[in-house]
Amino acid sequence: MREILLNQFLQRNNLSHFQRINLAGDASTRRYERLTDQEKTFILMDAPPPETISQFMGVAKILSDRGYSPPKIYATDVENGFLLLEDLGDGLFARLIETGEDEEGLYKLAVDLLLTLRCAPSPSELPKFTDDYILSQNQMFLDWYVPDNFESLITESGRSDYEEIWRSLLKKIPIGPEVILLRDFHAENLLLLKGRKGVKALGLLDFQDALVGPAAYDLVSLLQDARRDVAPDVVAKMITYYIEETGLDERDFRASYAILGAHRALRILGIFTRLAKKEGKQRYLRLVPRMLHHLHTNLEHPELQGLKLFLDQLKGKKKDP
Repeated sequence: MREILLNQFLQRNNLSHFQRINLAGDASTRRYERLTDQEKTFILMDAPPPETISQFMGVAKILSDRGYSPPKIYATDVENGFLLLEDLGDGLFARLIETGEDEEGLYKLAVDLLLTLRCAPSPSELPKFTDDYILSQNQMFLDWYVPDNFESLITESGRSDYEEIWRSLLKKIPIGPEVILLRDFHAENLLLLKGRKGVKALGLLDFQDALVGPAAYDLVSLLQDARRDVAPDVVAKMITYYIEETGLDERDFRASYAILGAHRALRILGIFTRLAKKEGKQRYLRLVPRMLHHLHTNLEHPELQGLKLFLDQLKGKKKDP
């Protein structure tokens, strides 16, 4: 049935004769194809319900109106979840760096875009990155990663202690103005677009879950990548560059960065475990060691000693491999 709906969408847009090439997907149920007739190319997004393409469309318009480079949208089928998009090419940061492109230069371009996000008011139509959202997302670590890796489940008392620790940390996150958070802002969702200048040269993908919240989040997403190791000197330079360009208090910003980094690592550890156990996507377990490394790095910040102690207490209950 899905294929019938897709073929109807292609027919309505005179694309039935185009060759269809599967592209790598992500952790969601969305999938992508490149459509080509050797003269033109497009990207097809197939987002079956309950996924909604209206979120992608809304954020794409915000970004485009502000002078950034999301893919243009050429045709839509909101009811069935199909989008025909501009093909921004194959210049993904991750791929370019593997072939010798300057890593520092690419990451500086990404940070430059994050810096410009601070220059316009945050859009009122996007949901907020609230304390309640953070607390609910943190539960995925307790619900999925802990049962799969530790002998004892978290008690209600343990959950209360975890939440109390986080409620204290949440007060230290807001630093500087709230901005658009693209959320999945990392090297496999960023493209270098030849022939475009400034931040327009940065192609943007996978931003449909955008929120409004603390600016440090997307910097964490960029530099604490689940899929590749960013060179330590590049990480250090980009954090320093961001602080210098914004004029933010370094101590406060680094605390916010570490707290958001810990939140993101715990959330992703839960998500990857869920994808492996519930949906059979075992490939995500290969990324767990890198996320554990990011978590431990963040836990070295003095503000996170309470959380570190809580997590250290779990280590004595670790399951045998």
